[in-house]
Parts: sequence; structure tokens; C-alpha cells
Amino acid sequence: SKAFDELREKFGVSVCPVVIPALDGDKVLGIIDLVTRKAYHMKGDVREEIEVPAGAEDKIEEYRNMLIESVAETSEDLMNKYFEGEEFTIEELTEGLRTGIKEGSISPVFCGSAFSGIGTETLLRGICEYGPSPFEGRRENAEKLDPNAPASAIVFKTMSDQYGKFSFFKVISGKITSDMTLENPRTSSREKMGHLYIVKGKKNTEVKEIVCGDIGAVSKLAFTRTGDTLREVDYITAYEGINFPEPCYSMAISPAVKGNEEKVASGLAKLADEDPTFKVTQNSETHQTVLSAMGDIHIDVLRSKLKSKFGVDTVVEEPMVPYREKIKKKVKVEGKHKKQSGGHGQYGHVWIEFEPTEESEDLVFEEKIFGGSVPKNFHPAVEKGLRECIQHGVLAGYPVVGLKATLVDGSYHDVDSSEMAFKMAASLAYKAGLPQANPVLMEPIGSLKVYIPDSYMGDIIGDLNKRRGRIMGMNPAEGGQQVVEAEVPMAEMATYAIDLRSMTQGRGSFKFEFVRYEEAPANVQQKVIEETKLRGGMDE
Repeated sequence: SKAFDELREKFGVSVCPVVIPALDGDKVLGIIDLVTRKAYHMKGDVREEIEVPAGAEDKIEEYRNMLIESVAETSEDLMNKYFEGEEFTIEELTEGLRTGIKEGSISPVFCGSAFSGIGTETLLRGICEYGPSPFEGRRENAEKLDPNAPASAIVFKTMSDQYGKFSFFKVISGKITSDMTLENPRTSSREKMGHLYIVKGKKNTEVKEIVCGDIGAVSKLAFTRTGDTLREVDYITAYEGINFPEPCYSMAISPAVKGNEEKVASGLAKLADEDPTFKVTQNSETHQTVLSAMGDIHIDVLRSKLKSKFGVDTVVEEPMVPYREKIKKKVKVEGKHKKQSGGHGQYGHVWIEFEPTEESEDLVFEEKIFGGSVPKNFHPAVEKGLRECIQHGVLAGYPVVGLKATLVDGSYHDVDSSEMAFKMAASLAYKAGLPQANPVLMEPIGSLKVYIPDSYMGDIIGDLNKRRGRIMGMNPAEGGQQVVEAEVPMAEMATYAIDLRSMTQGRGSFKFEFVRYEEAPANVQQKVIEETKLRGGMDE
């Protein structure tokens, strides 16, 4: 009752009750169909009529009046009958529900329990009795829904485990038989159908054919994934695929026991066949496997499947933010590597100017050597030494960007100088010079678009301000929503999917993508540097 009242309050009389629970005190006996005023319960998988519980009449009339009120708005004749106080027949209620649902003016509300099965059968009957047939749909390709046309189907779900793939499909035209070869227009490949099944719960029943409108399953399709069309060869039709939302919540995932990394990777790859709404990336910088999904519950489900299907336990943590380091002033430093240990020694000596540059994110290397103080054949070794060094900055071990290094002077030894010695000299100059060059931490900034009902605007803007976000604008979006555009540091977005769901009762959504790097505030820099020290520095 509470859930229904909240729906009705939020969306008005278009929210229309079709069934209510049949209650004996707090005990649920079954459900009451408001159209027929009859009560039912489930005996096994069969629906049986039962006595309407004593004292339920007032509740039935209260909710049935809401049903009548919604149905009355579907036609002028029914509206007149409603105002004249005449009773609606079962046929009129049924037809009114059909009309309202088809036009979108009625949103029917059913209730039930997946645990006990109560209400499930009535919901399925309701879909058949009140829902529009695909032939009544307003789709442009409605004429293709033809039992006598060439066979075509859309794959809407894939299940995957260590034994292989199981693809569920709905036949849109014609019929599909077990000896057919069908074409996948996305991959231009052909699939042999093999054994066909009708699936009921965990029970698979093999059949020879699946006809137009029915749902079937087939195993071991080689080239087909969720959303693909399968069709008879040369039948020119392809159905619109499924638009999957982009993942919006990321966690770093790793095996609970070291050495199981391959198990985690192969398990996630197989799960990706059945669930296109998550992505896995390997961050070469932080050496983390990052799992991006639709939210924290989605990640819990994926971890549970990894354990139950592939036998591997995992742990998750917030992914490390890919910061960068940059210097702000010019310095000139010396690097000298000199070692004598019997026979040939090692000698490399350089003077290098380090300065910030906007020319490139990468290292810009130049040499301005006069008089051959460092022979040309050692210049590449100096550059190579610096390129290796910039992978790890001096503040917190993050890569250094926007750095220009100019080799200006140095010296060499005819016998002891080598490429390795000059690489070492360059490294010493880097380690001595960058701490003097006012190094700063750069943080990634992303562009955020938040789609929300207007009533949540104040909460969202207040929350973005707490996340150090800059509001760029607010504009109306489709469906009476508002879109708030902002730029927010990536470090502040780790829990945003969960927080937005909480702030908007699950009605908000967002898109977030990286834009650029900016210098982080001093307090943020200090916090990141301290956290890095606690971790023992960036993983080499």
C-alpha cells in the first residue's frame, strides 16, 4: 500500500491498480483481481480461486474505484458512464485497460512475490490480456512480424559459464528450426542453429522449432552476442540492437589469493559475453585491473558469479587516481656518475636545464652542446635515461608531463665513458633538479552531465560544490528533466553513482568523461603525497 501510494502521489491517476494482496491479518493468502473481484492463490504452478477474505470489501472498493477512475479517462463513452454513476462491466474495464496501456495513459500496477510465486501468474495473464500485441505496435517494421515471412530473430540475452554460451532469442518472423543456418548481419557470419530449447526455470526442453513470437534458446553460437539479429540468408532485415547504458562506477579488482589473476581475467571475459554493461581495463600506470559497472550492487553480483561459476574469490578497492606531476620553474643542474673499480671505470657527466613546456605532454629533449664536451653518440643515452626517469615523479611517483630538458654541457672520458654511464648521469641530474623546480601534482578533471528531475536541483548543486565541482550550466532535458553540467575532479567521483542514487531515489543518471589535467589544490597534493608514502611509494 505504501509503495502504491507513493507511485500515485508522484505520477497521478495514470498509475492504475489491477490487483491487490488478499490478506488475513498480516498473512498473505494470495491476490485479488480488481477487474473480476475474485481472489486467487497458487497451488504449485497452478492458479486456484479462493474465497475473498472477510473484511476485504472496503479495500477492494477503494482500489477498484481508482481503477475505474483511470479507465474512465480512456474514452468519452466511459467518462460519461462514470459521471452518471453507472457500473462498468468486466469487458469495459478490460477494454479500457487495453486502450490506456497501448496509448500510454495508464501504467498498470501489479503486486506479487517472486519468492512464493503469488501474483506471478496473474501478472503474466495481465500482460496477455491487457498489453498490446506486437502487431498493434507503432514500430516502422511492424509489417515484418509475420509468421509466414522468412525466419528472423533477435538475441536478447546470453548466459555464459565454464562450459560455454547459451543464447536466448525471440523469433520476430517465420519460424526457426534446429537444422537451419542463419546469418548475423553485424558480423556477416553464418551460424548453424543445432539443438533448440524452450527454457522454464532450470528445465530445458528440446524442441524441433520455435515459431513467430516465441522465445527459445540455443547453445554454442560462435559469432553472435546480445542484441544481434539472426535471419535467413538473403532476408534483408536487421533489428535495432539494445542500447546499453555506459558503466558509471569503477572499482579495482584483484584475486583474494595471489596467482589467480588469470582465473579472474578469463572469468570476467566469459561474463562479458552475457553482460555488455560492464567493462574491464588494465591500467598500465597503476597496475590495477579496473572493473567498471552500473553500481556497487552490479559489482557485487559480478564478484558473486566469479565465485560461483569460476571458483575464484576476489577483493575490490577504490581505483587509484592517475595523477600527473609537472614543474613550474626552470633549473640548471649537474649530474655526474663516476665509478672506478679495477680495469675500465664508468664516467658520465652532464649539465641539464629543466623547464616547464606547453609544447607537448611528453618529454621535449634538446641539446645545445658546444665544443663536443659530450660527444653526439652519447646524446641518445642521456635522452633515454630521462625518458625512463619521467615515468616516476619526485613528489608521489606519478608520471611527469610538460617537461623540457636541454643538455647544455658536461664532460667525458676517452676510456671510461659509456652509454650506461651517461644514462646514470642523466638520472642523477633529474633526481637533483626536479625537487628544485617547484614540482606540483596535476589531477584529472572530467566533464559531468547529471540528468535529474527538477525537484532535486538544489541537492545536486550543493553536493557538486562539496566535490570541488565547477557548475557550467543548467538546461532542460527530455522528459521534463534537467541536466546540470559541471567540471569535477576525478578523485571526487569514486562514489558518485551510489550517492546520486541515494539523493534522487534512483531517478538521476549521469555521464562523466575525462577532459584535462589541472594543478591540484595544495591540501589535495599534500594528502596524495602522504597516502603514497603510506603505501611505500608508487609500485615500480
